[in-house]
Amino acid sequence: MAPEALTAGQRSTSPSLRVRYRLTPWWVKVVAVWAASRLVSTGLLLYFAARQAPNPWSGANPGYLQFAQFWDSTWYHIVAVSGYPATLPLTASGHVAENAWAFLPAYPMLVRGVMALTTLPWEPVSVAVSFVFSLLTALMIYRLFLLRLPAATALFAVVLWCVAPLSPILQVSYAESMHAFFLALALYLLLERRYAVLFPVVAIMSLTRPSGLAFALALALHFGYRWFTRARDPFPVRERMLAAGLAAFSVVMGLAWPLVAWAVTGSPSAYTDTELAWRSAYIGYLELQPFAPWLQAARFWGELWHLGAVPLVALALLVVGFAAALFLPAVRRLGPDLRFWSASYALYLLAVFFPQTSTFRLLVPMFPLLGAIAQPRSVPYRVALVVACIVGQFA
Repeated sequence: MAPEALTAGQRSTSPSLRVRYRLTPWWVKVVAVWAASRLVSTGLLLYFAARQAPNPWSGANPGYLQFAQFWDSTWYHIVAVSGYPATLPLTASGHVAENAWAFLPAYPMLVRGVMALTTLPWEPVSVAVSFVFSLLTALMIYRLFLLRLPAATALFAVVLWCVAPLSPILQVSYAESMHAFFLALALYLLLERRYAVLFPVVAIMSLTRPSGLAFALALALHFGYRWFTRARDPFPVRERMLAAGLAAFSVVMGLAWPLVAWAVTGSPSAYTDTELAWRSAYIGYLELQPFAPWLQAARFWGELWHLGAVPLVALALLVVGFAAALFLPAVRRLGPDLRFWSASYALYLLAVFFPQTSTFRLLVPMFPLLGAIAQPRSVPYRVALVVACIVGQFA
């Protein structure tokens, strides 16, 4: 046989790269995406750490672990090693000062448990826990999107999650990666209608980041949708009772931490007063009024930058634009439940959050909408989107 024929025969019997890719287990693909994205984000974090000037958390040019402790990471560290204050600290003017009650306990207590088991200090353990949950979240998000999207689209949605502009926060000492995992798991179980299993997941999620009330609203919308479509999609009595009970339980978990803060400190408004302390530098000490914070921020930024009514107009356009986006075909393909969560969480932020430096971080739980952004199959579009996300990390 001629060498050329042998080579051709070998080529014909050898599996192509495309076939090998298709035979690769889904979790290997997700792990590969996650690992590559962590290399990029770690490189960017090291780049900025090497250029970091002296600051309240470190001297100049801190190492990775020290750089990962900046900002609110310090509060989680305080909770892990010291717990919560029984007496609320006050400012010179008599208002509640910034304190640990603003930070929920699940993440720092888990890190503390791992510290006790390994005898390692906070810095490496807290970062390791965040890394592990970032991987678990990537795996869970793939399984979630696979319920509504083709496998290739679900995988690209994971790519977007892993390289998103805020993705470096998944590998520092913050609770975001842990909360994202339990949120993705909760949404997966909701789409699968496994209500009984959801109870402990909702409990942990609600004690990791504030989300219980938003999830309760999503559950209420889910219940209403199933009720009105029960003619074509049966809604048995047992599932009705479980779904209703789960929604009520989520409300309880959404209120649990403020009640714990009240019980420990003796102040009914301990938690909300603590949260309000963070916005006092912008608008002073005001009582929490639902849906007022965004209007207060629009007025504040408008006066500060002499923009007049421009921020108020921008806020109105943002609200209307987001509501309209939920009805776009790509978003509708995600199914009602992921849209219910996105709308509920957006409404929760609109009701209680004062937009400032943490605004983008608090948008992390909106990750189900990545499933809509990931749907176009154009290669140039996808490449440009990934590049834009990485540039966004840098920015």
